Amino acid sequence: MLCKTDLSRAAEVQLNSYNIFGVIFVNQSNRIRLVEDDITSLDVEAIVNAANNSLLGGGGVDGAIHRAAGPELLAECRTLNGCRTGEAKITGGCKLPARYVIHSVGPVWHGGTNNEKELLAQCYRSCFALVNQHDIKSVAFPAISTGVYGFPKQAAAQIAVRETLCALAGNSTLEMVLFSCFNTETCMAYQETLALLSSKQ
Repeated sequence: MLCKTDLSRAAEVQLNSYNIFGVIFVNQSNRIRLVEDDITSLDVEAIVNAANNSLLGGGGVDGAIHRAAGPELLAECRTLNGCRTGEAKITGGCKLPARYVIHSVGPVWHGGTNNEKELLAQCYRSCFALVNQHDIKSVAFPAISTGVYGFPKQAAAQIAVRETLCALAGNSTLEMVLFSCFNTETCMAYQETLALLSSKQ
């Protein structure tokens, strides 16, 4: 499978006024893109944070977003009283390029016996509900739950892409959904899934 170094050397794709670097995959409708990049730097209206239940910061993507956004993000998160697994809450982007941060809590993988797949799907539905509510035109997702929470990358990618295709079908004003992957293994899982599921649309 292709990954970042195998691209056609086009370092930038510009569509609908968005400048996104490191694009690995664009689906036929031009509304879904895959990048291997730092989510905190992306030129989108909202980014999704793979948060923990406290919403007070942590490791991985969560920590990176809080560091890039500055202490104002933590201060705003303190007012939200946490978040249940599968749900999402929204804050401002503070010092980030993104206007909003949508914080969603994914499930910890316990072998698939604790309703993990449905909870992860609910994360995406909750995020897209906030996207609709706030009339957000572009949103970037990390690979929720695939880090220290241990969710299998291929299964997570299938859920993410399926829920995104459903959301796009019901929201004609959402211009772009980005999947931002931070390593090659995750990137390949998403690329394979996007190529397969997008071709069936």
